[in-house]
Amino acid sequence: MPDTNAPPVSPEAPGNGPLAGLRILDMATVVAAPFSATLCADMGAEVVKLELPDGSDPLRGLEPVTEEHALYWKVTNRGKRGISLDVRTPRGREIFLRLLPRFDVLVENFRTGTLARWGLDLETLHAANPRLIVLRLTGFGQTGPDATRPGFARIFEARSGFTNLAGTAQSGPMHMNYPVGDMIAGLFGAFAIATAVAEQRARPAQPGPEIDLAATEALFRLLDPLAIEYEQLGHVRQRAGNRTTYAAPSNMYRTADDTWVTVVASSDATFRRLTEAMDAPQLAQSPEYATNAGRVRHIDALDGCIAEWFAAQPYAAAAARLEQCQVPFSKVFSIADIVEDLQMVARQAIVRLPDADLGTVPAPCVVPRFSGYAPPLPRTGPDVGEHNAEVYGELGIGEEELARLRGEGVV
Repeated sequence: MPDTNAPPVSPEAPGNGPLAGLRILDMATVVAAPFSATLCADMGAEVVKLELPDGSDPLRGLEPVTEEHALYWKVTNRGKRGISLDVRTPRGREIFLRLLPRFDVLVENFRTGTLARWGLDLETLHAANPRLIVLRLTGFGQTGPDATRPGFARIFEARSGFTNLAGTAQSGPMHMNYPVGDMIAGLFGAFAIATAVAEQRARPAQPGPEIDLAATEALFRLLDPLAIEYEQLGHVRQRAGNRTTYAAPSNMYRTADDTWVTVVASSDATFRRLTEAMDAPQLAQSPEYATNAGRVRHIDALDGCIAEWFAAQPYAAAAARLEQCQVPFSKVFSIADIVEDLQMVARQAIVRLPDADLGTVPAPCVVPRFSGYAPPLPRTGPDVGEHNAEVYGELGIGEEELARLRGEGVV
C-alpha cells in the first residue's frame, strides 16, 4: 500500500468537530446502530461502547480474524472507549442509570421491548436523564405486527425491495457479499442523532426524544420512484442484471484482457462521445438511438455493438479512448485496486489507525470533510471493558469496588 503524506487526520488535533461536546453511550450490538455512533465519533462526539462482560457481541466473532483478533470489530467501532456492564442484573441496572446523566444520547438496537423487560423502559431512562436522546434502531420499528421480529442486514434488504432489484431474470434476486443494509441504516441513525441534537440545541428546554428507526424503512426510503411507478403505471420494477431499465447505455462490459468496465452514456451528448470513442458514427446517426428512450427500447442490439468493441481490445486501449472522449467509465475495482488508486492516494482516503495488537491498520478516512476540522486519528475498537476504570471512576467507583463487581459478573 503506498505511503501518503499529511493525512487528513491528526493524532494531536483537538476534538473540535461539528459534534464536539456530544456524549454518546452505545450499547448496541453487531453493525447498524454501532455504525451510527462511530460516524458521530468521526465528527468529534465522545462515544463510550458498552458491552456485556463476556464479550459476546456477535461482531467480535465475525470473519475476518487474525491471531484471534476481530478485524471487523477494530474498524467498525473505531474512536470509542469501551466499558463492560450487565444491565440485566439489579446492580448493573443501578450503575447504568447512574451513567445516563453523563450522556446526551443512548444508542440501542435490541428487539422491541427488550430494555423494558430489563426494567429500562423510556420512562425510567428519562427519569435518570430527561434530556436523553434515545436512538432505537431495529429491523421493523417499535410498532406494527413485526415489531418484535429479529433481523439482520439481508433480511432488511430483502424486505425493503433492495434485493429484488439485484441479479438477472436467470439468476434470481441476489445479495451483495457485504451487509450494505446495516450500513445504510447506520447512516440514517447518525443523521437522526445529528438532527435531534440540532433540535435540542435550538430548544434547550425540550425533553429528549425517542427516535424510532426501522432499518427496513431506511432502505425503502432510498427507493423513491418504486411506489409511484407501481401505482400510476402498474409497473413492478425488476432486476436487470448490470443494465438499468431507465437509461441506456448503462452497463458493464468485458475487455480482451478480462477486465470489467462500467460505462454510463445515457445522455444524448455523452452517447455521441461514446460512439466517437468507438469510431462508430453510424450508431449516433441511427434514429433508433437518437434518444435515451429509443436506446432503452433497442438496448439489446446497442449493447451488442458496445460489448464487441470492448471485447476486441485490452483495457488500457479502451480506457484511453474513453478518457480522450470524456465518457464516464470505471474499471470495476477490488480492494487491491482501491489501495493503489491514485485518486484515493491523492486524497488520503485510506488512513492508518493505531492499534494495540497490530500496530496500525488501514481504514476509510472521515467522510465528509469539513473545512477547519482536522479529525483526530481514532484508535481502533476497544477491548471488552478496556476503559472501565476511567469511566466508572467518574462515578466514584474505585478499583476495589470494580474488582468486586467483576467477581460478581456485573462488569
